[in-house]
Amino acid sequence: MDKLLVRSNGPLRGRVTVSGAKNAALPIMAACLLTEEPSTIEGVPPVTDVILMAEILRRLGVEVTVAGDRLAIRPERYTGTATPYDLVSRMRASICVLGPLLAKQGKARVSMPGGCVIGPRPIDLHLKGLQALGATCTVEHGDIVASCPRLQGARVHLSGAFGSSVLATANVMMAATLAQGTTVIEHAACEPEVADLADGLLAMGARIEGHGSPVIRIEGVPRLRGLRYRIIPDRVEAGTLMIAAAIAGGDVTIHGARTEHLGAVMDKLSEAGAQIEKLNGALRVRATAPLRAVEVATLPFPGFPTDLQAQMMALMTVCQGVSVVTEKVYPERFMHVAELNRMGASITREGASAIVRGVERLSGAPVTAPDLRASAALILAGMVAENQTEVSGLEHLDRGYADLEGRLAQLGASIRRVSEADRPSDHDARRAEHGAALV
Repeated sequence: MDKLLVRSNGPLRGRVTVSGAKNAALPIMAACLLTEEPSTIEGVPPVTDVILMAEILRRLGVEVTVAGDRLAIRPERYTGTATPYDLVSRMRASICVLGPLLAKQGKARVSMPGGCVIGPRPIDLHLKGLQALGATCTVEHGDIVASCPRLQGARVHLSGAFGSSVLATANVMMAATLAQGTTVIEHAACEPEVADLADGLLAMGARIEGHGSPVIRIEGVPRLRGLRYRIIPDRVEAGTLMIAAAIAGGDVTIHGARTEHLGAVMDKLSEAGAQIEKLNGALRVRATAPLRAVEVATLPFPGFPTDLQAQMMALMTVCQGVSVVTEKVYPERFMHVAELNRMGASITREGASAIVRGVERLSGAPVTAPDLRASAALILAGMVAENQTEVSGLEHLDRGYADLEGRLAQLGASIRRVSEADRPSDHDARRAEHGAALV
C-alpha cells in the first residue's frame, strides 16, 4: 500500500490550477444514459471515482474511452439495466445511474451504494422522488429495484432530516427530463454541482428552470441529444488548496477557483487572518501573521461545505485560541479527530460539535485516513508538524483528488508518495545506520 511522507517545509508559494469537479463529472456521466447519441465530457479528473463510474457504464453496455481529461461516451447500443455490486458498493455516487436508467429503459436494478464511512446516508429521498414520478421501488437482496413504463411529472418535496440531498435532487431531475408533463422539485439542493448537471442537461435539450435555487421546474421532453460539455472546477479541491496556503503561510494563486462557489470558505479564512484577493479567474491567498480561532458550522450550499470541514479543522489545530466546528450535514463526520489528536492536536468532541484548542506545534506521526476529506486534512496537518508524518489510507485520497501531493509539492511542500516496496525495513535502516557508523 502507498503512503505519503510529509514534512514541514515553510510557506507555500506559486500558482496552481484546480481540476474539474469529480462531484459534477459523476452525475453528468450518468446523464449520458438518457440519450442514444454520443457525448463528450471535458475537464474530467483522473480519480478513482470517475474510473469506477466509467466501468459501471461499460458494464451496462456503454462504450467509454478516455483521452487526457476528456471522456467520450457512446450509449447508442446499451441495453443493461442492472449495475454490479462489486463496483457500486465502492462508491456512493453510483446511485445517480438509477434515475437515468429508469427514465430511459423503464426499469433499473442498482445495488445499494457504498463509499466513505461518514455516518448514515439513507436513500429514502431518492426512492421518494422516483415514486412520486410513478415508479414502483423496492429493496430486494441488497438491490434497489425500480420500474415504470413511463414516468409522469409531479410535485416532489425532497427535504430530509439534515436538509436537501444533492444526489437525490440529481436523480429526480434526470429522471424528470424524460417524464411526461411537468415536475417541480421543492427543497432541491442548490449546490453548484446540481446547477452544473442542469446546465449539461439543458445542452442535451432538456427544459429546466430554477436550478441553483430550492425550486426546480422540469418540463419533460420525448428525447435528449448527446452533448459536448466542460464541467465546473472542483470547489472542494480549490478550498483544500486555499486552506493549505493559509495553514502553511506564504502566497498562493489558485487558478480556476470560482469565487461564487467559495464564499463561505473565503469568509472563514479571512476571519482567521488570511488575506484573500479576487483576481480574474483566480484567487490569491496570503497568510503571514499567526492565524486566529474561528467558529464554523457546516451547511448545505451556500453555507460552509461539509467536504471542507476536516481540512478546516486541521487549520484550527494551529490557530491561536479556541475554535468550534459544528457538523450540521453529517453529524458523525469526525473520524479524523482521533488521528489529528495523535499528531498533538487538542480536540474534544461534544455531540455534533468539536472544540479545537490551538497548539503551538503539531508533531509528526503515522496516521491513517478514515475517509476522503480526512486524508487531505492529515496531509495539511503534516505540512506544519515537527518531524515526518506518514499518511496511510490513500485509497480514500485517490477517490477524489487528482495528484494532490504533486500540486502541493509544486507549491513548495515537502511531500512524496512511496510504496511499501520502496521503503526500507527497520532492519535495513538499522544496518545502514550501523554501516555508516563504521565508516
